[in-house]
Amino acid sequence: MQNILFIHQSAELYGSDKTLLYLVANLDKNKFFPIVILPNEGPLKIELEKENVKVIIAPVLKLYRKMFTPSNLLKFTKDYFKGIKTIKSIRKEYKIDYIYSNTLAVLLGFFFCFFHKTKHIWHVHEIIESPKFFTKFFRYFLNNPTNRVLIYNSFATCKFWNCKGNNQVIWNGIAAFPEIEEEEKAVIRKTILTTDNEIVFALVGRISRWKGQMLLLEAFNKLVKTHQNIRLVYIGSTPPNQEHFLDSLKDKIKNYDLIQKVNIIPFQDNIHQFWQCIDIAVVSSTEPEPFGMVAIEAMMAKKPVIAANHGGLTEIVVNNETGFLVEPNNKDALKDALEKLITNPELRTSFGEKGFQRAVENFSIQKYVQKIEYILENN
Repeated sequence: MQNILFIHQSAELYGSDKTLLYLVANLDKNKFFPIVILPNEGPLKIELEKENVKVIIAPVLKLYRKMFTPSNLLKFTKDYFKGIKTIKSIRKEYKIDYIYSNTLAVLLGFFFCFFHKTKHIWHVHEIIESPKFFTKFFRYFLNNPTNRVLIYNSFATCKFWNCKGNNQVIWNGIAAFPEIEEEEKAVIRKTILTTDNEIVFALVGRISRWKGQMLLLEAFNKLVKTHQNIRLVYIGSTPPNQEHFLDSLKDKIKNYDLIQKVNIIPFQDNIHQFWQCIDIAVVSSTEPEPFGMVAIEAMMAKKPVIAANHGGLTEIVVNNETGFLVEPNNKDALKDALEKLITNPELRTSFGEKGFQRAVENFSIQKYVQKIEYILENN
């Protein structure tokens, strides 16, 4: 039995949060005993505890852009000692075989392993193009021999970091979605405020600077002038202290006079139910996605995916087979791709079916967990 201490940056249920939940929940408990450190309470903690996983709340030393002020640096220092003390306390009770840092943003695991000679795995879910200082900072730490294994969520992420040593690319995995009853679909449809003949586009994910909400709105604004049977739905919330992105999006929707055609729904932990009532998934990220969990969620729900042609999305979506890959930041290309699917229901069905098969064959939770278990047993 190996004891694995996982350290993660948040307690939400977005992309990297879900990858941790799926991994920990599906590990072979006859071989591995997982313990998880999270920085705060939240839905991820609730879901992990449903799986009888031990969860501890403690500082994880999350790096962020505004930390380099005297007060924030002082807090970081206090959190460092508190976090190290927490791991030492855990190690007194359990023999820790690995510390597994899930995302670059958490530094606690690396620092502990560096000073206490414990095996460290870093699972990288990020591409950080700016600020350049952060890029150099993380490349330095990733190349440190403290890291026994570096796991990347896509070849795009691995190529970006260009790191040496034991590198492994493992695509994220997802479980098949359960079917929902027609009554449940009716409730979701009412939430979306759509009639039965409307074609629903959805962008699921954080409302932030680079997720492409504004770009999609501009394309939709052009389409709605000639297609009255369409609706746009955003599902997600802003990161903490970034509510101005949501305010700007609402202002733009009002300026375009699209209040009756566009819905903004806060983050949902039952997202699989919403996917059943969506017709077309859009992942219009203006910067490269390291992977793109939303794309495989949509494919698992048999939905066609229109995605920006950069980053990890290019490894998920097969152009003209499971969806369309469009030029990043090009609202006209995005509009044209959407229009092809609006006017061709057979193509939507074909893309959805082929996407589902690709998701099952390449992005299953079983393959994802098996590959990581192999690393834990052989390094």
